[in-house]
Amino acid sequence: MIDHLALQVADVAATAAFYTRVFAPAGVREAMRYDTPGGPVVGLCGPDGHPRLWLGPLAEGTDRPVHLAVVAPSPEAVDEVFALAREQGVELLHEPRVWPEYHPGYYGAFFRDPDGNNVEAVHHTFPTGPA
Repeated sequence: MIDHLALQVADVAATAAFYTRVFAPAGVREAMRYDTPGGPVVGLCGPDGHPRLWLGPLAEGTDRPVHLAVVAPSPEAVDEVFALAREQGVELLHEPRVWPEYHPGYYGAFFRDPDGNNVEAVHHTFPTGPA
């Protein structure tokens, strides 16, 4: 389980706007913003209000795209996130689908954010009843 993740990005404001727009169906919003000598730092949160994704200025010489998976409340929210990412014109990696190789009921979609990071919206549907 991830407590928080910090990404170094080329344009903090643009990337914060991207994440809050595309992941709005998952409840992502800006929780806080503060200035540093290198530029602004933004903390994004989900419905619980705790900043878990931090965006800060790109450190010189850094080229480290990462993978970030954001939980979506339903498969429909995964579809909506993917549609919003498409509207933003970013690179689309994988259309929404079930990924049984991860586990039964793993429904996800993958795309790149404006800085080239591999971003995923995922919903986990677990079987109920006796094992």
